[in-house]
Amino acid sequence: MPEHLLLRLAGILVLGIAAQWIAWRLRLPSILLMLIFGIFAGPVTGFIDPDEIFGDLLLPIISISVAIILFEGGLSLKISDLRESRICIRNLITVGALITWMIGSVGAHLTLNMDWDISVLLGAILVVTGPTVISPLLRHVRPIGRTGPVLKWEGIMIDPIGALLAVLVFQAISSGRLEEATTVIVFVIFKTILIGVFVGGIGALAMIWFLKRYWIPDYLQSPVALMVVIIGFALSDLLQEESGLLTAVVMGIMMANQKKVSLRNIIEFKENLGILLVSGLFILLASRLQTDGFSDLGIGALAFLGIMILIARPLAVAVSTQGSQLTRSERVFVSWMAPRGIVAASVASVFALRLAEQGHPQADLLVPATFCIILGTAAIYGIAARPLAFRLGIANPHPHGFIIVGAHVWAREIAAKLQQHGFDVTMVDTNWENLSRARSSGIKSSYASILSQNVLDEIDLGGIGQMLALTPNDSINTLATMHFAPVLGKANVYQLAPQGQAGSRHESVPQDFRGRILFGSKASYPYLSARFSHGAVVKGTNLTDKFAYDDFMKLYGEDALPMFQVSQAGDITIFTAESPPAPKVGRTLISLVDPVPETHNEKGQEV
Repeated sequence: MPEHLLLRLAGILVLGIAAQWIAWRLRLPSILLMLIFGIFAGPVTGFIDPDEIFGDLLLPIISISVAIILFEGGLSLKISDLRESRICIRNLITVGALITWMIGSVGAHLTLNMDWDISVLLGAILVVTGPTVISPLLRHVRPIGRTGPVLKWEGIMIDPIGALLAVLVFQAISSGRLEEATTVIVFVIFKTILIGVFVGGIGALAMIWFLKRYWIPDYLQSPVALMVVIIGFALSDLLQEESGLLTAVVMGIMMANQKKVSLRNIIEFKENLGILLVSGLFILLASRLQTDGFSDLGIGALAFLGIMILIARPLAVAVSTQGSQLTRSERVFVSWMAPRGIVAASVASVFALRLAEQGHPQADLLVPATFCIILGTAAIYGIAARPLAFRLGIANPHPHGFIIVGAHVWAREIAAKLQQHGFDVTMVDTNWENLSRARSSGIKSSYASILSQNVLDEIDLGGIGQMLALTPNDSINTLATMHFAPVLGKANVYQLAPQGQAGSRHESVPQDFRGRILFGSKASYPYLSARFSHGAVVKGTNLTDKFAYDDFMKLYGEDALPMFQVSQAGDITIFTAESPPAPKVGRTLISLVDPVPETHNEKGQEV
């Protein structure tokens, strides 16, 4: 028996991670494959039985895992994103949540023939959306403007709210006084917010205080942070049921928005742990499904899915965004992005078990109804979101913007020249001084570690089409290209030539693992730094019939280094070691050149 349990435990992780990897390869929403794998491993084959494997520990494991996932989501939220959209986000998690709850409750009662108490509970559970589903979709779509931050904040903040609503309804069902629940709602909400904010704030401040004084060694920072999150979650839930989720979110937000200590080790650990937890939880929850529950729902499940997608979400967004700065296109896109994820699945599973223990006749309908919405919304939103974003004009099918990794002095010169020619540029660095100087020059920048998975959520990828890795570390440049290749495409990620001669036995990074080599095989970091330190500048020159590329090379000599070529239509071509483009008349050449005397005979127009 122990051997079988060990095999099944291993199977949970293998199936979860395999589903994530296959989904990445096929460019599908990972939640779909995880649910399919879980259903196959559970009700279809009987290979995984979570209740047999974990017994009474199943619910606590699920709850703690969700708290850790929400903490990791909170670490990705920046207060700066609220400047333009705080009213919209506030409305979505209050008024919008209420509208979704009401319509979901009525829809469940009418289409699924559920009793009112179970219908109201299901409506509360389906208020949540979920960062585990929204974040990958946003990376896939890369919307421009305010829609990304709005959806990210809503997806994380709505989860504890939905869990709280579910607790209130469950307490009313358990006491048999659903119609009298309003007498305790205000008190429970106030208590939950108070406990969540207080405990979460104390936990975050304690971590910051210890880290600032270097009382925690680097190798223990992540375990200690995990310990604090779990203690805070458990303490909050002990004081008020389901307040622990709010505690986890508050702790993550407070730690993410402080500037006193570095959270690099914690963030990287939480990202990896979060992926493992999400993969395992979806397999566990899907394997607990009973196929009979789906058949009991019948055709009404499709009608209920239609109500949630076509009525509840659009109406909630329409009311919540009245008077906001969102454009009509942005409102339409937000109304078409409400996939449900791990929090809805876990909360439904927890309350279904509790209702079953109380002998409720329709407890077995709660989980299959929730999973129908999870599967349906993940599939529909996942497939249609990107084409819709293109049609609405809030995502660019051919983006030309740049992410530049490294914000040192000559990287800023390159960024400024690209920006001068109309290209959006975002610089990424972990050096505050470099970023401050970039921002002073009017260049958008982001403080983030390029090695962090979370960087894909922190950076606004709308309009971004290329990534240039310009750091002095060849390994960091290579890892950056590997990091962004799945999002931007391998053809659109570039790095400086390694400091060993390309193709030689001294080359430090294998060619298969690199991005495309920028500007030429000799354009390494030391080479470019030396050129800039001796006075070389980034220059734009219009090539004309009177001043063609040959004339340009005669004037500036063999040391001239072409970098980019911009067409009159605004398309940009990057010079690379393997396939340098042929500079053409009528285009603008951006290059690194040494200054020439003022008496030069250049006839091209300098830009």
